[in-house]
Amino acid sequence: MKKMRKFLAAVAAGTLMAAMLAGCGSEADDKAGSAGSGVNAEISDGDADTKPDDAGSDTAADDGAGAGTAADDGAGAGTAADDGAGDKRNTEFTTVSEGVLTMATNAYFPPYEYYEGNEIVGIDVEIAEAIAAKLGLELKIEDMEFDSILIAVQQGKADMGLAGMSVTPDRLKSVNFTDTYATGIQVVIVTEDSDIQGIDDLDGKKVGVQLGTTGDTLVKESLGEDSVDQYNKGADAVMALKQGKVDAVIIDNQPALSYVKSTEGLKILETEFAVEDYAAAIAKENDGLVAAVNDAVAQLKEDGTIQSILDKYIKADE
Repeated sequence: MKKMRKFLAAVAAGTLMAAMLAGCGSEADDKAGSAGSGVNAEISDGDADTKPDDAGSDTAADDGAGAGTAADDGAGAGTAADDGAGDKRNTEFTTVSEGVLTMATNAYFPPYEYYEGNEIVGIDVEIAEAIAAKLGLELKIEDMEFDSILIAVQQGKADMGLAGMSVTPDRLKSVNFTDTYATGIQVVIVTEDSDIQGIDDLDGKKVGVQLGTTGDTLVKESLGEDSVDQYNKGADAVMALKQGKVDAVIIDNQPALSYVKSTEGLKILETEFAVEDYAAAIAKENDGLVAAVNDAVAQLKEDGTIQSILDKYIKADE
């Protein structure tokens, strides 16, 4: 009986202990659960308030602001680059057609430009080819009436006029000129039996000139417009002399030599009518091309290219 009581007492004690342990475990779980809910809520609240993100955003914003500052600095650098590009553009040039240097000329002015078959050749052509090569461009030649050359340059139809063209104050009003590459001499052609022996004998005579040339201008200035007969080509003026329509022709010495050589009964007076410089005409707004051509001409003078071209077409005994 005593044993039975001890057994029951032990069972009761064990049951009580188990209940107490179960209660403790439940309370711990509840506390743990509560603690876990609190952490989750905090994170959730943090998401809702976006405090951590705000901090991150603030950091990002600061970084962004820094990036913005960098971007601004970059924009400044871009401006500097643009400024640099602007400086570079001052030395750059434009052409009518990309990769092409278009030359306007009148191909009836030997030996500066003339036709050999269907090809235009001559001093100006070879110099223009050398200039184009220096600039990394392909040369294109447009043949036109002499008095249309400056108009073509002004209107952007040609990059430069190269046609044994003299630099004059009047022409400088409408275009810019490069540095000179050759010297021209205006001379007087007459028939071999002419009574004209010098410049003074031209008073009261009819003089043939090529329209728009300096010969045209100089004769008008010195002899008066009534003394001038204008022709589109120098060859036409020489033909008029041969036919007795004019008493003399004033033109550049080099084409004059060519015309006299190919036409019987003509001669060149020993007296020079005028001395002038030849240069390329370029549009006023294209300063970059003027600078680039000047640089090329300087190099071509220095390395002897221009002189060799002149010597090729103009012989020492002429």
